Amino acid sequence: MTTTVNPIALNLRAIWGRAYVRIVGANREPSWIFFDGILPLLGIAAYVFIYEGFFSAVPTTDPAALAAARAAVNALVGFVVLGGVMIAFWMNVLWSMASQLYWEKEMGNLQLYMMAPMSRMALLGGMAIGGVFMTSVRALVTLIAGIYVFGVHFELANPLLLLGVFFITLIALYGMGMMFASLYLMWGREAYHMSSLLEEPIFLVSGFYFPIGAFANPNFAPWGRAVMVGGSLIPATLGLDALRQLLFPASPQSFVFLPVQTELFILVGLAFVFFFLARSSLRYMEMLARRDGRLTTRHQ
Repeated sequence: MTTTVNPIALNLRAIWGRAYVRIVGANREPSWIFFDGILPLLGIAAYVFIYEGFFSAVPTTDPAALAAARAAVNALVGFVVLGGVMIAFWMNVLWSMASQLYWEKEMGNLQLYMMAPMSRMALLGGMAIGGVFMTSVRALVTLIAGIYVFGVHFELANPLLLLGVFFITLIALYGMGMMFASLYLMWGREAYHMSSLLEEPIFLVSGFYFPIGAFANPNFAPWGRAVMVGGSLIPATLGLDALRQLLFPASPQSFVFLPVQTELFILVGLAFVFFFLARSSLRYMEMLARRDGRLTTRHQ
């Protein structure tokens, strides 16, 4: 007698099974939280000291001018702290999301995933949910330490909009990671090099350590705005700019790229686009697997 399995229940179990490894297993080693949460503050501190040096170099004693300069420096330091938080998610997308299927292939586990009667989107969805939780713990450590160490002052005026922007950014960002997971698997050994290639350039064009609006400065003409538009294809760019506007509403307008509502609308669109592309690339990957029979072959 054969038993039928509810496909929804099966996929939910697959999601939880893949997320469990990252929610529980990854936090069994406390030293990882220290290395992933505390040590990144050293890189953040370098930019904080640079921005604090701007305030000490202000050539005036006027109280109003000093107050404006202090507010601008506080915003820049806060930008760096938020950028450090978002870097944790971006690195997780690159190394624990996009490269994961390729690593599973190298370890010989991919054929098990392919034979399992589940949706491949459920597999990637579980990886994304677990990755968000795992990285959120480390990002929270970085955020709290950054606030208390560097004395950043946030102005939380609209918490619901802030949470909406944050979660939509993560959905779009991990949708991109799901798309990259299939592409990396098809690219084979170039996956590692692609992840390495996409690290530092994205730090620059996404404005992790400085406001993306700085590219609109005439000194960057004519390619500054092109960099901003190209960088906005990375959800972290728009998400960071929107979060910075919500947490530092008094920051100079020259720091702003687009209005928060516009960026939120674009992020929703990017989330749909990346999930559609992820599903399409997964289907194409499975088609290649059936046609060539080499998808699970190691070192290919």
